[in-house]
Amino acid sequence: MSASQRMPVVFFGHGSPMIALETNDTTRAWAAIAEAIPRPKAILCVSAHWLTKGVGVTAMDKPRTIHDFGAFPQALFDVQYPAPGAPDLAERVRQILAPTRVILDQQAWGLDHGTWSVLVKAYPKADVPVVQLSMDVDLSPQGHFDLGRRLAPLRDEGVLIIASGNIVHNLPKMDWSAQNGPAFDWAARFNDAMRTAIAEDRPDAVVEFASLGRDASLSVPSPDHFWPLLYILGARAPGEAASFPVDHIEYGSLSMTSVVIGADPPVARAA
Repeated sequence: MSASQRMPVVFFGHGSPMIALETNDTTRAWAAIAEAIPRPKAILCVSAHWLTKGVGVTAMDKPRTIHDFGAFPQALFDVQYPAPGAPDLAERVRQILAPTRVILDQQAWGLDHGTWSVLVKAYPKADVPVVQLSMDVDLSPQGHFDLGRRLAPLRDEGVLIIASGNIVHNLPKMDWSAQNGPAFDWAARFNDAMRTAIAEDRPDAVVEFASLGRDASLSVPSPDHFWPLLYILGARAPGEAASFPVDHIEYGSLSMTSVVIGADPPVARAA
């Protein structure tokens, strides 16, 4: 597959799982991303919500929809995302990540809300096979980036690599009374610094995010939601352009910024 045919890579900044029931500028942008790129043979997703010791990949034919959250309306628990699995892709992931040991998970996991709350908007028919890759909690940021780099050949095989997390994710600091209120200064600075580094194709600055000191420690108090971004940047070819179809911070400290690499910027449809 030529560079012009290579599948892009996408990072989705996801918020509350309630977004699966909503239609807004963010969900319209997610749909526009899917419409702007070639239809993938399959999707490999790295979600902030599957953390493991070691690396696992879903390898079942029919991954279940996991409702991995608590006090939300019943309508959210009723959401199902019945996308087929892709055991062949899971095996391919195991092969290309060698010598890292990858467990083929045939029953323990499925599709968590970090995956399906995005895909229900991007691919609402649930007709593209989906595989999830877990994140090893013992890896360094560089280690996560390096795994993303090793996944890059999948892009030439018709696989869409996506990740779901947040550049800024500090739940205790969130101002729940002001979804569209101003971002905290430290959150805005950190989000801007990461966006600039991505736009300028400086992945080392993202891998070394902790060097930003207080802004980083407040924006990334726990790395689980930040790590997925590193897989996307690892799979990026040198010099590929990045666009940011969603770029804002909600509740003061939750970045919804999304990144598309290797494709023309999508255009969201009007409401």
